Amino acid sequence: MPAVDIPGSKSITARALFLAAAADGVTTLVRPLRSDDTEGFAEGLVRLGYRVGRAPEAWQVDGRPQGPAVPEAEVYCRDGATTARFLPTLAATGRGTYRFDASPQMRRRPLLPLTRALRDLGVDLRHEGADGHHPLTVVAKGVEGGEVVLDAGQSSQYLTALLLLGPLTRKGLRIRVTDLVSVPYVEITIAMMREFGVEVGREGDVFVVPPGGYRATTYAIEPDASTASYFFAAAAVTPGAEVTVPGLGTGALQGDLGFVDVLRRMGAEVSVGAEGTTVRGTGELRGLTVNMRDISDTMPTLAAIAPFADGPVRIEDVANTRVKECDRLEACAENLRRLGVEVGTGPDWIEIRPGAVPAGAEIKSYGDHRIVMSFAVTGLRVPGIAFDDPGCVRKTFPGFHEAFAELGEGLGGRR
Repeated sequence: MPAVDIPGSKSITARALFLAAAADGVTTLVRPLRSDDTEGFAEGLVRLGYRVGRAPEAWQVDGRPQGPAVPEAEVYCRDGATTARFLPTLAATGRGTYRFDASPQMRRRPLLPLTRALRDLGVDLRHEGADGHHPLTVVAKGVEGGEVVLDAGQSSQYLTALLLLGPLTRKGLRIRVTDLVSVPYVEITIAMMREFGVEVGREGDVFVVPPGGYRATTYAIEPDASTASYFFAAAAVTPGAEVTVPGLGTGALQGDLGFVDVLRRMGAEVSVGAEGTTVRGTGELRGLTVNMRDISDTMPTLAAIAPFADGPVRIEDVANTRVKECDRLEACAENLRRLGVEVGTGPDWIEIRPGAVPAGAEIKSYGDHRIVMSFAVTGLRVPGIAFDDPGCVRKTFPGFHEAFAELGEGLGGRR
């Protein structure tokens, strides 16, 4: 099977855009993800007065360590959680009045632990409607810094936003974290800050971020590991199939590459090398119980292939998936039941019990790209699967259906 070209990481592209905007100098981002989320982030920077040049293979950003170039702006964050959480934080470093709003889907998603921490740091931040939700206005006058307490049990993005802010404050930040989910995403942030000249310290549950700003650089965006999970899963459910993703190997930043370890436990052959990762389907897919707290974006991928396992698949410690683009835990359960699969759920777990061969049905997407992409993998083995909103994949991978159809044709003789 030829190598699969996966678009750049959404998480890394968003962080790189923030870092580039905050850095002293011009930063070049190589092979950034071009999708609705990342274009929305770049457009938000432009509305704040940053110069962002977007060529096909590289984006250039003129950094402004002093914050936004305009004294007032209206920014629409679309569906993007990183845009909606990171840009108000960046705007606080400047001087001016900046209003942020988002799609109805994003308006429902929580912000309160982050906005509460920003207020504790002296940021004048006002929610127009429900506290802790968009729309909101930041009346910025720079951020002094100091100590702050944060609960990041719902989303690691709250902590990432404050870590990214730290070097732009006058005194630096000491962030005491009371709870934290999706730790690998925080490790991505810290590794990327290092590439832009900032070293984050850690003392137990306290993250220490020095002042002094960022320096511009040239930064290559690695392929998206969450997106790669659908292609790896496709190999795992197809005996004799092999999928290789170049650019995601032993040095990869993204914790979601750990999904291949789950596939290995289930019986797939997995090879992770310096240049990339290969998964090969063996015809065996074992049931298992797995904690996915740290790789919860790949929970729907596992749920979607669980009906083909030889025993129950139980996924635990994924309460945070209930506050993503949709309640992903219930969305997976609902769609599996539509296919005739027996499913049980609890506050932070889902158990899929394979039995009768799944039957085709329309998958309810809930406007969530990951639900559609996950159940596309199920569709490799179950004819008659359709989607009520196939286009929502534009959030992270506009060309997904074409790429996956091509993969399916390549695997056709092995199913």
